Amino acid sequence: MAIFKRMSLKQGNTSRTSAAELTLRASIYPLCLVTILFFLWGFSYGLLDTLNKHFQNTLHITRARSSGLQAAYFGAYPLAFLGHANWILRHYGFKAVFIWGLCLYGIGALIAWPCILHRSFGGFCAAIFIIGNGLGSLETAANPYITICGPPKYSELRINFSQAFNGIGTVIAPVLGSYVFFKYTADDTKALVNVQWVYLAIAIFVFLLAIVFYFSPIPEITDADMAFQAEETHANTDVQPFRKQYRLFHATFAQFCYTGAQVAIASYFINYVVDTRPGTSSALAAQFLAGAQGAFAMGRFLGVALMRFIRPRYVFLFYLTFCIVFICPAITQRGNTGMAMLYITLFFESIIFPTIVALGMRGLGKYSKRGSGFIVGGVCGGAVVPPLLGAVADIYNDTAPAMGVPLAFFIAAWSYSLAVNFIPAYRDPVDKIGAAKIGLTNVQNDEEGARVGEKAAVEREETHSQEIHESGKY
Repeated sequence: MAIFKRMSLKQGNTSRTSAAELTLRASIYPLCLVTILFFLWGFSYGLLDTLNKHFQNTLHITRARSSGLQAAYFGAYPLAFLGHANWILRHYGFKAVFIWGLCLYGIGALIAWPCILHRSFGGFCAAIFIIGNGLGSLETAANPYITICGPPKYSELRINFSQAFNGIGTVIAPVLGSYVFFKYTADDTKALVNVQWVYLAIAIFVFLLAIVFYFSPIPEITDADMAFQAEETHANTDVQPFRKQYRLFHATFAQFCYTGAQVAIASYFINYVVDTRPGTSSALAAQFLAGAQGAFAMGRFLGVALMRFIRPRYVFLFYLTFCIVFICPAITQRGNTGMAMLYITLFFESIIFPTIVALGMRGLGKYSKRGSGFIVGGVCGGAVVPPLLGAVADIYNDTAPAMGVPLAFFIAAWSYSLAVNFIPAYRDPVDKIGAAKIGLTNVQNDEEGARVGEKAAVEREETHSQEIHESGKY
């Protein structure tokens, strides 16, 4: 029983801990463990994009109706971000949310089994809604945890590097789908059986991972820790009431618009290729989607490298601007040209989501946990924009003109990248945290050395004074 006492999930949130000043070395294990979660929901998200087209084929439903998968998946996120997961995060801590999210994910994957067996699209959407609650819970905790677990100076690098494994998951899922879902075009039953086995394997894996998280001694980061970081860097904006955190709400708006556009493009990528590239099968289009997601992952690794030498807010503005530039030709072009434009768009999408999270959280201090729920909650845009794109595609009976929908949402999100680069009230907290020396081992050693040296100098001065006094005495 002693081991279970030590692993208690109940954590305080008002006391300072050593987690506020975690060094790079101390943060490696928890970051590696949490990075597995990014791969998990990248895989789940990529699987969903492939299933979108698969259900159109096997269940003979329209593009607009198939977007019910995305609506169920991302529609669950606000319930997690602003409801149960956020409440658990603020009252129990990060580890409790990780375990809760994994359990919901596993339950949803198990429920998907009978729904697929009975070819119930509505039932499968309900299972996806539960999975969305699980993954929404994981994102509620994982994104802010990666951002604040370690030196604040490298928060954008950490979250983009971890999110790169999300991109790897989105590459693997369409490849799997091309062989598992679309291979048996003459035997839909066989394909659906394979889908069942995929979800059973997911359920087993996530339940085992929940056990690993329970027994792992990962550091808990409190609101007091975040307030300390904000005060130390003089970037704290938490002196204002939460309702006046306008930077936070703008970041949430940008996240809503950007994520909606990203999800819409990925969800209808296979439709786009089949519609605009004559003779392309759904299986081949799924493999092209895997290539596009590979470009997405490459863009994220390159973004991490660039952020090592260039301010993250500059890289953010550059990437989002080129998302707008390259989605435009995809509306009018056809064949390989149009598909290439979407490839490049996905490449530049890569760093946007995690960078909005990192930049939006900077300077929030004691509001960090609560605020992160709002920013990550912007993911619910993925429930709104894909149905709009699907409806426009049904009107034109062509997916290409419907790419004007994500273009409009990219432009709306662009407003935040402009603000964080050119408006001082946005820019200054970001830059102050970026210059912070908290958690940097060398800096801490230098400061410790300076304190020791100063103490030694004082002691020498006192000894010298005492010797003079004693020599005068005799």
